[in-house]
Amino acid sequence: MTETLFVLASFLAFMLIVALYSYSKTKGISESGVSGFFLAGRGLTAWFIVGSLLLSNLSAEQLVGLNGNAYRFDISGLAWESSAAIATIAMALFFLPRYLKRGITTMPEFLEERFDATTRRMVSIMFLIGYAIMANPSSLYLGAITMDEMFGLHESLDISYSSSIAILSLVMGAVGGLYAACGGLKAVAVSDTINGIILLVASILIPFLGLMALGDGSISDGFMMLVNENPEQLNAIGDENASVPFGTLFTGMICANLFYWCTNQMIIQRTLGAKSLAEGQKGVLLAGSIKLLVPLVMVLPGLIAFNMFGDTLENGDVAYPTLVKAVLPWWLTGLFAAALFGTVVSHFNSIVNSSATLFAMDLYGPLTGCTDEKKLVKVGKWGSVAFALVSIAIAPLLLDAPGGIFDLLRRFTGFYNIPIITIVLVGFLTKRVPAVAAKFVLGFHIVFYGSYMFAGLDEMIDLHYIHIMGIMFALEVGIMMLFGKLMPKTDYQPKEIKPVIPMQPWHHAKSMSVFIVAGLVTIYVTLSPLGLANPDGIANTYPMLVAGIWMIAVVIIRQLRKSVTGNACASTN
Repeated sequence: MTETLFVLASFLAFMLIVALYSYSKTKGISESGVSGFFLAGRGLTAWFIVGSLLLSNLSAEQLVGLNGNAYRFDISGLAWESSAAIATIAMALFFLPRYLKRGITTMPEFLEERFDATTRRMVSIMFLIGYAIMANPSSLYLGAITMDEMFGLHESLDISYSSSIAILSLVMGAVGGLYAACGGLKAVAVSDTINGIILLVASILIPFLGLMALGDGSISDGFMMLVNENPEQLNAIGDENASVPFGTLFTGMICANLFYWCTNQMIIQRTLGAKSLAEGQKGVLLAGSIKLLVPLVMVLPGLIAFNMFGDTLENGDVAYPTLVKAVLPWWLTGLFAAALFGTVVSHFNSIVNSSATLFAMDLYGPLTGCTDEKKLVKVGKWGSVAFALVSIAIAPLLLDAPGGIFDLLRRFTGFYNIPIITIVLVGFLTKRVPAVAAKFVLGFHIVFYGSYMFAGLDEMIDLHYIHIMGIMFALEVGIMMLFGKLMPKTDYQPKEIKPVIPMQPWHHAKSMSVFIVAGLVTIYVTLSPLGLANPDGIANTYPMLVAGIWMIAVVIIRQLRKSVTGNACASTN
C-alpha cells in the first residue's frame, strides 16, 4: 500500500508541476490573437522548438509501436526514425527559410499562393481526416495499453480490458484537449519541453535496466548475450522479407519522411513559431541529431523483450510496457508513468492544436470571410474540442488492428503523405505547373493507393508498399511536370513579403548537417554484418570504415567553417 501511494503521489505531483508551470508561461496567450494562440507569438527559441519537435515525434506511437515492431519482426523498422535525420536537414536548409520568409501560419497557405484556394482546402481536409481518425487515436490507444499494462487498471477495477482502454483514452484525451484549447501552441511547446526532458532520460534508462536484467545484474553481460545469441536481430540492413527492406530507404522512405518533417502541419507548426530563422534551424537540426539515439530507445527494448519473454506475448504492442514493468524500480514507476502520460498528452494536444489551426485558418476563415482574430481563436478552441472527441471515440477500436498499430499507421498515412510532399516540392521548384495538376495528383493518388491497399492490386504488384510510395512520388512529379508542359501557368510570381522575423541563417547549420549524416551512416555500419550483426564477430574493416566516415566529415566541416568565416569577413569589410 505504501509503494502504491508513493507511485500515485509522484505521478500526480509531476503532472501538477508541469500543468502549473505551463499555465504560468501561457496565461492570457489565448487572448493575443492568431499569432499568439496558433504560433506562440512567433517567439519560440531553439530549445522550446527542439523539445516540442521531439516530444511531438517521440510519442507512444514510436516508443511503444516501434519497439513492438522490433519484438514482432526485426530491428529494420528503425529506418522510419533514424532516416528522419536526413529530412530534418532538408527542413532546416530548404523548406524552413521559404516558410518563414512568407510568414505563413499553415503550410496549405503556401499552396493557395502557389496554386489556388481549392488546393489549399483539399490538403487541409486530408490532414484533418488523417489526424482525427488515425494519428491521434493511435497515440491514445498505445498510451492507454501502456498505462494499463504498467498499473493493471482493468484488473484493479475489475472491468474488461477494452473498457480500461476506453477510460484511459478518455482521460488522456481530455487533458490533452484542455491544453490545446486553453493555452494554444505556447502551452503545447512548454509542456512538451518539460515532459520531453524527463521522458528522454527515462527512455534511455529502460534499455540499460533491461540489459542489466538480461545479464543477471551486468549490463555488459546482457549486451553480449544479445549480440552473441541472436546477432541477426541487430541487422538494420533488412532484406526483402524484413519489415522494412533496406532499399526502401532510398525510395518511399525518404519521401514519407520529407512529408512528415517538412510539410506535416503538426510538426512544422513549431518551427513556424520560431523567433528567427537561426533559432528555427538550430531547433530542427538539434532535433535531428538527437534522433540518432533512436536505435537505443525505440528498438533495443523490443529486442531485449524478445530475449527475456520469447514469443509469449500475444500482442507485440505490449512488449515495451511489459519490459518497463519488469525492470523499472518501483520508486521510479510514478515518474516514468507521468512522463509517458505527458508524452501521450503532448502528442495529442500537438495534433489537436494543429487541427484547430487548419480548421480555423484554412477552412472557416476563408469560407466565411471571417478576419476577426478573436473569433478565429474561439473557433479554433471549439474545433480542438470536436477533434479531440472524435479521436477519443476511435482509439479503443484500434484494439483489433491487424499486424500491429505501427505498420497500420504507416500504411494509412500513405493515402496523403506522398501527394502532399509532391505538390509542395513541385510548387517550390517550378513556376509553370498549374493548379489543375495539383488537384489531379491529389485525386489520382487516393484512387490508386486505395486500389493497391484494398482492391487486391497489392497481389498483382509484388512490391513492398514503401517502394510503391516511392514509385508514386516519381510518377506524380512526372504528371505535374507534364501538366506544366501542356497547360503552363504564366501568371505566378512569388509574393514579395517582408519577413516579420530576422532571417539570418544559423552559421553552424551546414556543419551540423554533415555531423548528422556521418552519425546516421555510422549507425547503419554498426548495425550491419560489418558490425554487431556479424555472427562471427565484428569485421576487421569496421574500425577503419568508421574512422574513414568521420575523417571525411571533419574535412567537410572544416571547409564549411572556413567558408563561413570568409563570408563573415567579406561582409564586414
